Amino acid sequence: MKKINKIVIGTNNEGKFEEICQLLPSDLEKISLSDHKTQSPAEIGTSFCENSVIKARYFSRLFKLPCLSDDSGLEIDILNNRPGIFSSRWAGEKKNFAVAIDKVLNEMEKKDKNWKTNNKAKFVCSLTLYWPDDKFVSSNGIINGKIVDQKRGDNGFGYDPIFVPDGFKQTFGEMKLEKKMKIDHRSKAFKLLNIIYFNQFY
Repeated sequence: MKKINKIVIGTNNEGKFEEICQLLPSDLEKISLSDHKTQSPAEIGTSFCENSVIKARYFSRLFKLPCLSDDSGLEIDILNNRPGIFSSRWAGEKKNFAVAIDKVLNEMEKKDKNWKTNNKAKFVCSLTLYWPDDKFVSSNGIINGKIVDQKRGDNGFGYDPIFVPDGFKQTFGEMKLEKKMKIDHRSKAFKLLNIIYFNQFY
């Protein structure tokens, strides 16, 4: 397989785009969907992996280039792993994660008034690398942690301000990007992807 030198980043989420670009080599040409005003396909899969494949396949065929696509979200134990694959959809059409965070906290409060002692959660990420000839490979990354009762920090995106990873005191929203990306679910998925595909990016 020829080494990749140009790739589509299959997301319209600016935060995800930035983090994925940080994981990839600086000399790799990265194509942004926002530069082409390209909409994402319907995410009709029943898992993070299925949705990442759907997006990667769609954009790889559209641009006739390799595509790296992410599907990720927050799973909360007390909510039976919701919002899960619907994490982005909880933010509504305008992708307002302040709304999504309020919904998470309200749902946890409805489930258990003492949820602060039952607040285990995890971030899950599935990455798929897809080629126009329909070859692809996927990997998953997980980071365990807990939910806190109010937003802390302005860094990151999505649910980062209410998630504290195990072994740390800061939320992802309080961490600098470099620190977060050493431990988070996306970097874990990327490292595994890179290993199983024979260091394709390096």
